Parts: sequence; structure tokens; C-alpha cells
Amino acid sequence: MLGNNSLASWSDRTLRGKGSGLALVAMSVLLGAYSSAWAVVPLAGVDGAKVYEQRCAACHNGHVPRAPQLTVLRQKSPEDVLDALLTGPMTFLGLGMPDAERKAVAEFIAGKPLGGEAQLKETATNFCPQAPGEFAPTEGSSQWNGWGASLANTRFQPAERAGLTAEQVPNLKLKWAFGYPAGTVASQPTIVGGRIFVGTLRGQVYSLDAATGCLYWAIKNPTGIRSAISITRLPHTNPLKYAAYFGDVSATVHAVDARTGAEIWTTKVDPHPIARVTGALAFLDGRLYVPVTSLEEASAADPRYACCTFRGNLVALDAATGKQIWKTYTILVKPTPTRKSKDGVQQYGPAGASIWSSPTLDPEQGRIYVTTGDNYADPATKTSDAIVAFDIKTGKFLWSQQFLPNDAWNVACDSTDETNCPKAKGPDLDFGSSAILQNLPNGKRVLVAGQKSGMVYAIDPDAQGKLLWQQRAGKGGIAGGIQWGPAADSETMYVAVSDIGMTIKDDPEAGKVPVLDPTVGGGIHAFRLTTGEKIWSTPPPACGERKNCSPAQSAAISVIPGVVFSGSGDSHLRAYSTKDGTVIWDHDAAREYQTVNGVKANGGSFDASGPTIVGGILYTNSGYGQWGGTPGNVLLAFSVDGREE
Repeated sequence: MLGNNSLASWSDRTLRGKGSGLALVAMSVLLGAYSSAWAVVPLAGVDGAKVYEQRCAACHNGHVPRAPQLTVLRQKSPEDVLDALLTGPMTFLGLGMPDAERKAVAEFIAGKPLGGEAQLKETATNFCPQAPGEFAPTEGSSQWNGWGASLANTRFQPAERAGLTAEQVPNLKLKWAFGYPAGTVASQPTIVGGRIFVGTLRGQVYSLDAATGCLYWAIKNPTGIRSAISITRLPHTNPLKYAAYFGDVSATVHAVDARTGAEIWTTKVDPHPIARVTGALAFLDGRLYVPVTSLEEASAADPRYACCTFRGNLVALDAATGKQIWKTYTILVKPTPTRKSKDGVQQYGPAGASIWSSPTLDPEQGRIYVTTGDNYADPATKTSDAIVAFDIKTGKFLWSQQFLPNDAWNVACDSTDETNCPKAKGPDLDFGSSAILQNLPNGKRVLVAGQKSGMVYAIDPDAQGKLLWQQRAGKGGIAGGIQWGPAADSETMYVAVSDIGMTIKDDPEAGKVPVLDPTVGGGIHAFRLTTGEKIWSTPPPACGERKNCSPAQSAAISVIPGVVFSGSGDSHLRAYSTKDGTVIWDHDAAREYQTVNGVKANGGSFDASGPTIVGGILYTNSGYGQWGGTPGNVLLAFSVDGREE
């Protein structure tokens, strides 16, 4: 923890790895940075360029869709690259390399020496006068806790908690901005008890004052964080203590004191070297429910990799101790040897069906629902690209509703060497966002979810997942369709569409890089929950003359009564009327901000997490460059009493 007077304790936890934000980011770092313009003095006599040629070039000098542009890659630090080799998607390669080689290739790729972590300390300024202060949230207080604002993952904030009306939204102004280290991707901000809790892929965890942005505490986690942080009362404590829970990219779950940031416990939930937690943890009755995924489908691009052995899984932990209560898999059988590749490498399956998003809890019926990803290897299973239900007490598999069979895919399928590509060679149209549980006016219930295929589905959770209706919202694709998540109020489901367009062009320095198509993607739709009828549809605005712009609306969306908020790849955050889809407020974040902690910060593309609205303030991260969009590093807070810069 960092106190008021010193930064000396910043290094309490050794930074070892953060991984990447998307399945191909770390791989793309290697792809894009092979350039003489980035040459550095070799480390300890080891030639990083030669290491790259020997160990990396065979996989990373090819055509890789979804690769970030060079402008984004140049923001990566050598620590980012090293982390990818130690705990990220390149672990299978990095663990077999001598330490000097790992460091040399990291410096070669980034074009700068290791040891640049001083920038992380610069963000830990502007401490609150009362830090760390008291933290005692009152029962029923306004909050946005975890990912979906409720156990049902509706991403709907009721009026009494939002503190913001549809009539006030057009008057929103910037209240304050907080700067992260340059190039940092941050998790969705959680607001509980007047504090913000947010983690980053550089491993920082911050607790800020929700009203002013001043800092209560900051810690460095050993690995990076993608999941939203969940806050709850720590069981069996007197006086009462609250814990902040989060998972990281090493598949480790952490509990820290929400008041001070002090560590309470840590638990490794999956031993697979490329397993990770990206979805927020869910809490109920003293238990944490942890979704586990992996980047093994990216590792499969290397023909020397024995693909694939990871199965998506859900883990229940005791919130007080971190002890595992049960663990259940989305694929019910263990991977076994299947065939040998042309190079004699043993292949395994079935694998995959990862859980990328936060689970949806159903305490009324004692069930927990997850959405799953595609299979990584043959044979394809019936629980991939599906909504799966488990018993919340025991973890027992109950039922599964699959929406796209035979979707077995990994990155090898889009590489020049398809050795590890499954025979099914599926389209990779899995679920990346949570299912939403909602009550219907007729007394029945519905479970709705959006898929990368561009389809929206509604099923009956009380009839073994029986399909009620389906509608197409977008064209769909590997990076298309519904990405990070829809939202729903009591009558309507709101769906934003990615359908991002890219072309691959040759760069004189970086080789093949993706360039965004300003004419493709985006749009937001409203569907009636009872029937699936489309109520309205609003197309995306044109990008105009902005360089490398995309109108794709990949980010999760959020709803308050009368208003749905959606961020776009064009760096705009817009508010739409829930009545007809009219845009009633628009903020262009592509600019530099004066921050409360004095860190130079810019806004940019909106992607991944969505806005969180509490007590009259809207909070959002801006600057997601992982898909080639406009990078940035800022947390923004808007209110009607805000200021204009």
C-alpha cells in the first residue's frame, strides 16, 4: 500500500507479468516490432534481434488479423513483452528460454531498455487528505459493484442509484480526469461506498475518491488485471471489514482490504500456464464464483505447440479464506491424445469452451449461468458457443443450450502454417459477454445473450434453456457482432454491434499491419424482451476525416431510466434515448486531459468496459488501442456540475 508521505512501499509486490488485453496482442507485439528502427544495445552480450529471428519470426512475421497498429505497439514497454513471455500468451515459448534471452528480445522488440517502471509511481499522487480513511458502505447505498451492476448482469442502474435523469444527461460535463501510465488498459471502474476501484494491465490497483478523484491507496499486483473489481463484506470479521476481490491474467484470485489495499489472501484457481481470469468475480452468500479462460488458442499458432489442453471452468471459493469449494468444467471430459501433427507433435482434445465473462447468478432457482467460447481443438463439443447452467451449491452441470455447433478454431487457422488448426476450422463466433437474466411482465423469466455472430438469443432458464426467440443485430465475425456486452431494463434489451472492418497493409518498417475501415461497423439496436421485436435501430455516425477511425461499438453498454450509453471506436461516448435511439449527448474523448494526479493523459477509442453511473456521476475509461484504434490512458468522470476544459 502507498501512504500519504512516501512511495517507498510501491514495490511490496514484485511485478512479474500482466499479459495482454486480447488473445493476439502479445503475439502482435512481436509481429509488429521487428524493425531496425527499434534496435537497441544488446543485453549482456545477447543479441535480441537474433533471438527474435530464431525463436519468434517463424510465427510472427506472417499475416495476423487483429494485430494492433505500430502506433499502438510503440507504446508497449519491454516489461510488457517480458510479461507476455512469463505469464502471458507466449508462456509456452518464454519458459523454455534463458532469462538473458527473454530480456534481450523484450528490449529489442520495444526498442528501449528494461527498468522503465518508474512511470508507474508517477500515477500515485494527489492523495486524499484523509487517506486511507474509513470505508463502511451503508446498506442499500448507491453503487456499481463488479461488472453488470447486479447478480443478473443487466448493466441497468435504477434511478435511485444513478442519481442522473434523462433530462440531465444533455448537460453532462467533465468533472475530473485521472491519468494511468501511458499505454495502460484499465478494467471497468467499480464504485462502492464513495470510492472507485480499478485495476490495470500494468498490474496497478487504485482506490480513488468517487467525487474528486483523489487517491486513497495504490498497490502493484504481481500480474495484470482485466476483470472488474468486486467489493463485499469480508465474512466472519468483527469489526466489519470489506474486501476488494479480483482475478488476474495468471489465473490468480486476490482479496485485499478495501480500505487500505493490504493483502488478505491469494488463490491460484487454474494451473494451466496460459489460464487467466478476465470476467469479474460474482459474490453470493459468502462465496465467490470465478470464471476462468485462457489464451491457448493463440499459443496454437506455433506448430511446435502441443494443442490443446485447457478447458473453461468455473470455480467457487470461500470469500473469507480463498479456499476452493468446488470446480466444474464447461467440457465434461478431459483432453486426451488425438493425433500427431506432420512434425510429430502430439495433439490433444477436446479443449476450449472458455468463460470470458462474469457469471450470472440466479439465487431464486439456485443456478449459475455462463456463456462459453469456441473449442480450441478437435473434437468439437456441445458446450462451446453456448449458455451453460450449473448448480450454484455444488457446481453440478445442469444443462446447456448451444447456438453454433462445430465451432472449433484457434489462431493457426488464420496463419500461414495451419498445423494446429482443428479440422472443423470453425468461424470463431463465440460468446464474449455475460448472459442477462430478467423478469418478464407475464411472471416468467428470460435469459438473453449476444454472440460474435451478430445474433441475439432469448432462452427460458426454467425450461432447460428452451429457445424463445432470436434476432440478428449485426453481420458478425471474428471481431464482429456483439463483443463486450448488451444491457437490459425491464422491457427492452439494448445491443451495440462491433462489426469492425480492417484491411491489412504493408508498412515499410512494421511489415503487415491492420488499418481500420471508417465505413464499416457500429450501430445500436433495441429489442423487446418478450418477443424479440426490434423497437428501434440507430446507425453509427460517419468517422469523417479522423485518421484510422472505426465506428465499431464493441464496448459494453450501460443503461439508466431513459438513456443507454455506448462508446465507439471513433473516440465518442454517446447517450441514446431509450424511446427511439436519438443521440441526446455526445463526448469526443480524442484529446489531452488535465488530470487530478498530474499525469499526462489522452482519451481515445472506447472498447471493452462500459460506463458506470453512480450518484449523479458517469465514470468511464477512454483510450483502447488494442484493435488498432486511438490509444489513451485516462479515467473520466462526468456530471451536470462538471467543468469544461
